[in-house]
Amino acid sequence: MDRARLRRLLDSEVEESARRNPRSQAAYERAGHLFGRVPMTWMNKTAGAFPLYLDGACGARVSDIDGHEYIDFCLGDTGAMAGHSPAPVVGAVERRYRDQGGATAMLPTEDAEWVGAELARRFGLPRWSFSLTATDANRWAVRLARAVTGRQKILFNSYCYHGSVDESLIVVGEDGRGAGRPGNVGAPCDVSLTSRVAEFNDLAGLERELAEGDVAAVLMEPALTNIGIVLPEPGYLEGVRELTRRHGVLLINDETHTFSTGPGGCTSAWDLEPDMLTIGKAIGGGIPAGGYGLSAELADRLHGRDDLDLVDMGGVGGTLAGNALSVAAMRATLEHVLTDDAFAHMSALSERFEEGVRKGIDSYALPWSVSRLGARTEYRFASPAPRTGTESAAAGDTDLEDFMHLWMANRGVLMTPFHNMALMCPDTTHADVDTHTALFTDALAELAG
Repeated sequence: MDRARLRRLLDSEVEESARRNPRSQAAYERAGHLFGRVPMTWMNKTAGAFPLYLDGACGARVSDIDGHEYIDFCLGDTGAMAGHSPAPVVGAVERRYRDQGGATAMLPTEDAEWVGAELARRFGLPRWSFSLTATDANRWAVRLARAVTGRQKILFNSYCYHGSVDESLIVVGEDGRGAGRPGNVGAPCDVSLTSRVAEFNDLAGLERELAEGDVAAVLMEPALTNIGIVLPEPGYLEGVRELTRRHGVLLINDETHTFSTGPGGCTSAWDLEPDMLTIGKAIGGGIPAGGYGLSAELADRLHGRDDLDLVDMGGVGGTLAGNALSVAAMRATLEHVLTDDAFAHMSALSERFEEGVRKGIDSYALPWSVSRLGARTEYRFASPAPRTGTESAAAGDTDLEDFMHLWMANRGVLMTPFHNMALMCPDTTHADVDTHTALFTDALAELAG
């Protein structure tokens, strides 16, 4: 790779982005009352000098305030995996909020039992409770795990992502021991006081940490996603389950991103048996929603404890969690949008996307790789594909990632700005995938000179 050429190409795409998007740039410059000039600081994770500003979105399309329409493979980094404003969700939200009235009233609705039963059918865990985000679901699952086991530490995979859960911001340091993740803001304490860490795909490292006897639960994704897709090696997940059971440790699967694997995520597709499962983002069709499921045995153990305040101020719950609006959105999404047929369509398109990228990589004999997780595909600038979170973090190439993101955006295709991930939704088409393949091939030719 000619790095000087890459830099020139990236600079050219940055200039083109500014030329194409004067209204977005002006809006960003005016946003002085926002911390970081954006509603949430991670929105500054953008390849150009400023973020694009949303005008509208429908299905697999997004439009910005400068009048450009994009094929959207970012899909809100999984939050819009159902597509933007799917009609069944729009209808359910309108009925609940405008016709029936009442988004939140601290009262349950009958929709909640339907959603709980459907999540139980899909994931195999029979008891469910709701949140507004997967982050909250993870926080509450962690508290329940501590309560029921009497142990204080939670084990995570290095460079995992479970939202802003304090305990999860731990990595394997250079000395092989747990260390705070670089850039962590305002950590309440040394993360090694609350957490242990092992590399994904490292059963020996996991066993060494669990043998200390102070771990309440392993909270993990069945495949790492937010550091780039890292797939489990044969036998790894089975080994995790065997080790957690042997050491009396609960296993919590976070399926928030890995839900892309199928209607019941990796848990169903790969016959996994977690004690708890957390999920968020996609299940609300764009309306904030999340939840966690428990095994019957674990739920019974928790409800049998008179010393736990599961009703008021015990630290598990929120006033808006399980509100009527988000539950109505979850029901519509699961019943009518992210169906078995939809996942079959999305996964087939993702396979087509993967094949197009692989052909481009092979045609230029590039040391890159591509990985797929159902409806989710990602290409990496490393070969073979990383097998741990630490390897995946080290394989990052900011200039290449930014160039590919801007190359696509300037030509009407949106990828995630965090890495080169593409997600399919029910409205994505073969033509959308082929458009990306053509642009990807052109980008490789441009890089090759």
